[in-house]
Amino acid sequence: MEVTLNDVEVRVLGCLIEKELSTPDYYPLSLNALTNACNQKSNRDPLLNLEETDVAHALDSLRFKQLVVISSEGGRVPKYRHILSERMRLSPPELAVLGELLLRGPQTLGELRGRTERMHSFNDIAAVESVLEELMARTPPLLTRLSRQPGRKEPRYAHLFAGEPVQNDEEHISCPEAARVTVMAGNERMVWLEEQVTSLKAEVAELRRMVEDLKAQFD
Repeated sequence: MEVTLNDVEVRVLGCLIEKELSTPDYYPLSLNALTNACNQKSNRDPLLNLEETDVAHALDSLRFKQLVVISSEGGRVPKYRHILSERMRLSPPELAVLGELLLRGPQTLGELRGRTERMHSFNDIAAVESVLEELMARTPPLLTRLSRQPGRKEPRYAHLFAGEPVQNDEEHISCPEAARVTVMAGNERMVWLEEQVTSLKAEVAELRRMVEDLKAQFD
């Protein structure tokens, strides 16, 4: 990668990608909505508890690195969007894979296929692998394939936005069965949907407050 991001910048960028693909009607995101997205309990690893100031600093840095801009759609509250598609010529499948890796770290082909479902539906494992190969073949590459760990049947893939990932070769994690991955993905989706409802309620409340403020100006 031409730039190196810190952990908060990685989370912010991943959230912007996720929300663009999964809830386009509510994208771009305000600072409040983006902070809530960063602190979600589902589809995130590690879990974070960021303040709005932390996210604001990350946004300023990402704007300087020409990865994020303030949306030109207007409104009283500034909203933010990523510009990876324009800058790096990324397709929706490529964005979905990158977004998932930014949000949850290194993952196998099977994990990526199940977890990207909310952003993009891949027909099979081969389709995911094709996207990974394309991203690794770029100059500079955006992804890397990690060496297989003890106890794992499949290699994992990692993004390079934060530099070369540090791999602990002594980590011993058994690879879950395909059925277990499917069940886990379903459970995560339910939690994610519940969090989306909560986030959208907060957005509606914010919009109502703005409308009331506007009415008060003309009374």
